[in-house]
Amino acid sequence: MKPFMDKDFLLSTPTAQALFHEYAEKSPVLDYHCHINPQEIAQDRKFDNITQVWLGGDHYKWRFMRSCGVEERFITGDASDKEKFFKWAEVLGKAIGNPLYHWSHLELQRYFGYTKALSKKTAEEVWNLCNEKLTGDSMSVRNLIRRSGVTLICTTDDPADSLEWHEKIAADESFEVQVLPAWRPDKAMNIEKTDYTDYLATLSDVSGIQVDSFAALKDALKNRMDYFSARGCRVSDHALEYVMYRPASDEAVEAIFRKRLDGAEVTREEELTFKTTFMLFVGREYSRRGWIMQLHYGCKRDNNKLIFEKLGPDTGYDCINNYAPSAQMADFLNALTCTGELPKTVIYSLNPNDNQSIGTILGCFQDSTAVAKIQQGSAWWFNDHKIGMRDQMLSLASLGNLSGFIGMLTDSRSFLSYTRHEYFRRILCELIGELVENGEFPADMDTLSEIVKDISYNNAVRYFGFDLKEV
Repeated sequence: MKPFMDKDFLLSTPTAQALFHEYAEKSPVLDYHCHINPQEIAQDRKFDNITQVWLGGDHYKWRFMRSCGVEERFITGDASDKEKFFKWAEVLGKAIGNPLYHWSHLELQRYFGYTKALSKKTAEEVWNLCNEKLTGDSMSVRNLIRRSGVTLICTTDDPADSLEWHEKIAADESFEVQVLPAWRPDKAMNIEKTDYTDYLATLSDVSGIQVDSFAALKDALKNRMDYFSARGCRVSDHALEYVMYRPASDEAVEAIFRKRLDGAEVTREEELTFKTTFMLFVGREYSRRGWIMQLHYGCKRDNNKLIFEKLGPDTGYDCINNYAPSAQMADFLNALTCTGELPKTVIYSLNPNDNQSIGTILGCFQDSTAVAKIQQGSAWWFNDHKIGMRDQMLSLASLGNLSGFIGMLTDSRSFLSYTRHEYFRRILCELIGELVENGEFPADMDTLSEIVKDISYNNAVRYFGFDLKEV
């Protein structure tokens, strides 16, 4: 029997162990997509207790607690932080096979030096240990980032955001890690939302351009893209139900936009037509600016309307959307390709059944301007576990170029989530080790180490064009 989560956790072969310990483990972390708060970095926040670090805003944990029958007051309600932690410890103790078990214990090991298992039996011990350590300066937000080996972070930011905290971080010479904004224009695109015209008013105020037409919306967004570019932005991100392709004339789109401005609801077909034109517009702008376009799709959000009305979005009530036709994704990318305006693009689907479709789409649009110009993104959200990561990488290896893969991202609101990169790298090295030990690839450590270091870090440095040194 192997020891519980020891140094060779998930590494079953000598090749996997060597690749991880000699190369992957030593590579820095480039977190090119996350949801952490730049204000907390600028102010170098310190946490009062482990509940604030672990359970505040973490809908992964909230979903699991609900599935264990925990009352909502211990999840998002008015229970004390200690009570919430003890409930979490109780349910985590039986979370066999769930990635939350591995993530939580990697965080306990790396940041708190706790190597035993957390359960209701050890909850008091862990609560006291973690809270004592959190009082130290080494556990401030900036030092957690440093301890994790992070070189650069891309946050997620709305076009109307001031980016004031990014400016303060950039001006602070005492903090060496780059924290850059990433462009997330979902609110400008989601014409069907009830608060859409309110958002346009905000965007008008921030850009200084009165958004009274679709042409004016494009001008306002270009104005804000200039603002973001001046503050280091090179990455966009889109949360889409799915990638749609309903091309239409400028006149037709202006009519849809005017209808919405006049207070009428748009039809589903009008919504998709507008969003197609919106995405083609921003895609062309990204190409012109050298930005990377990330497309996250395949999620059906806010399904429990009763709870949504109480708790709001991002509280654990989303699921996989099965409708993600590959034909429309291909048509969308083709439209940009035909005018020479296809930017580097990273495609993520929440539905693991889309792996093969994405893998075949990639090959249609690669060219000599970049290694793996069109990327399949890392296994995302409900798929960033051992099975999901393996399946995504095996599919990519079978249909595309695994060695050109840009690797892992945290996609998290927690400053302890950088251990997800370690989890990913262990799975990566185990997979490669299996291929080598099974005689399916040569035991050429020069080549293997290059592949591992590239996927862990170097490929992302090259792909995004960040001012960082490779390892």
